[in-house]
Amino acid sequence: MEQLQQWQFLLVTLNFRIKMKILLTILLGILLSSCAANKQIDVYKGKSPYVEGTTTKERLNALPKLDGQPQITVAVYRFTDKTGQRKPSTKFSQLSTAVTQGGSSFVIDALKEVSNGDWFIVLEREGLDNLIKERQLIRSTRTEYDGEANVGNILKPLTFAGLIIEGSIVGYDSNIQTGGNGARYLGIGISEQYRVDQVTVSMRVVAVQTGEILLTTNVTKTIASHSKGGDVFTFLDMNTKALELETGVAVNEPVTYAIRTAIEYAILELIYSGKDEGYWKFKEEKLEGIHKK
Repeated sequence: MEQLQQWQFLLVTLNFRIKMKILLTILLGILLSSCAANKQIDVYKGKSPYVEGTTTKERLNALPKLDGQPQITVAVYRFTDKTGQRKPSTKFSQLSTAVTQGGSSFVIDALKEVSNGDWFIVLEREGLDNLIKERQLIRSTRTEYDGEANVGNILKPLTFAGLIIEGSIVGYDSNIQTGGNGARYLGIGISEQYRVDQVTVSMRVVAVQTGEILLTTNVTKTIASHSKGGDVFTFLDMNTKALELETGVAVNEPVTYAIRTAIEYAILELIYSGKDEGYWKFKEEKLEGIHKK
């Protein structure tokens, strides 16, 4: 009889505990939902926009002016991606490319940075269709409403270039070098890993009148990735409870940044090669520290 009463008491106590857990769970859920509803969630927006400089851009700015020569008129067409590479993935094939498709923008920007814009007059050629359509619109509007009897009202012809800058991204190689270190003792471990990729750009200068390739260069830039971290895995409370901790950080050099610096260095190489070939001259010959092989 006493045993039966004990079992009944235990059953009532167990039911009470279960009901209290359910009640506490419901109250906790209501509390969290009300807090989430009343609290304004801030979205991480990152840093403000900024203009990122490069060491190669500084070298282009530091170049001296032309010696007794007018500015060189150049045209830049598409700077295409010929690598055929897709973004690397271990799980599935991705349609996104591994390198940027806007290399011509970097070429134009680098040419405008040479000696702070005193070297080249860069002509629009990638958006030539839009330019021609806009000129046709101007011409038709002037003809219909203003007339073109006045010589000053006639649309001036487009400027033609004496040189064409052409090129492409010709190579992108992943995992050309990988490695790392690690150690573990009594459930405590540390590790460090690195990976090196490589991108190659090709660029040339073509004479418009003859079609001759005057200058050419190939530039390779490595892309470094590095990660390190540590972890702890051990058992507590007589090996009945597991404790696991993990921390780490990874730093990857942007591929676009590497391509930009490679393009800027290629233009730097073409300028110095043209000086050696006698196509142009610098106003100053003291260039120590600007261009180092």
